[in-house]
Amino acid sequence: MISKKCKYAIKALLYLSDHERDGKPIFSSEIAEQERIPKKFLETILRELRNFQILQSSRGKTGGYRLLKRPEEIHLSELMRLMDGPIALLPCVSLNYYASCDECDEASCSIKGVFEQVRDRTLEILNSSTIASMRNKL
Repeated sequence: MISKKCKYAIKALLYLSDHERDGKPIFSSEIAEQERIPKKFLETILRELRNFQILQSSRGKTGGYRLLKRPEEIHLSELMRLMDGPIALLPCVSLNYYASCDECDEASCSIKGVFEQVRDRTLEILNSSTIASMRNKL
C-alpha cells in the first residue's frame, strides 16, 4: 500500500501537469484546495519534490511551483521510491533496498519466488507509468 504522502505527491504532480499556464507557477494553496490535501502536509511534499529536482519553486506574488521535469519523465516507480522507499513487499526481493530476512534461509525459502514475481510485475507497470500517461487516462 502506498502512503498518503506518495498519493498526494502523485495528485499534486498531476494537478501541476494539467494546469500549466504558459510556464507560470501555481501556488501550493491552490493545489491543496483543489485536490483536498492538507496544506501544511502538501508544502512538505512539494519541498521534497523540489529537493529531488522534480519541481521548481519561486517566491513572491508571482511565485509557486511548476514542473522541472516533463510529465513524460516522471515515472511512478521513481516517485514511489523517493516518497516511500522500497517497492518490493519483502526486503529480500528488493532491487534497491535489499536486506536479508533474519528468520529464513533464502536458498530454501518457499515464498521468495512468488514475491519476486510480484515485484517484477509491479515494476513493469510502474516503470511504464508516468505522470503524462496517467494524465492521458483521465
